[in-house]
Amino acid sequence: MRIRKKVLGTAERPRLAVYRSLNHIYAQLVDDLSGRTIMTVSSLDKEVVPKADPARKGKIEAGKLVGKKIAARAKEQGIDRVCFDRGGYLYHGRVKAVADGAREGGLNF
Repeated sequence: MRIRKKVLGTAERPRLAVYRSLNHIYAQLVDDLSGRTIMTVSSLDKEVVPKADPARKGKIEAGKLVGKKIAARAKEQGIDRVCFDRGGYLYHGRVKAVADGAREGGLNF
């Protein structure tokens, strides 16, 4: 709740929310005003991590690929600015890799 008070996603600037589990990383673009998820990408997607095993390439590399893929999908829909929501996780490792991948893909935070 502390983070949601400060970070609010709108239709023109959605919130890039990151969730990390033990083995995978998930990123989604959320419009908080209408209460809907615009798109979601995870390391479970076959097109993101081809072998479907992030341990093979490394979890940080999988996070970077997730960031690049969500940026590419956002660009297709005309979204180029987002608010980054790290979900309470430290800005380090896989969470930072998602942010770096999204920036490389062309998203502005």
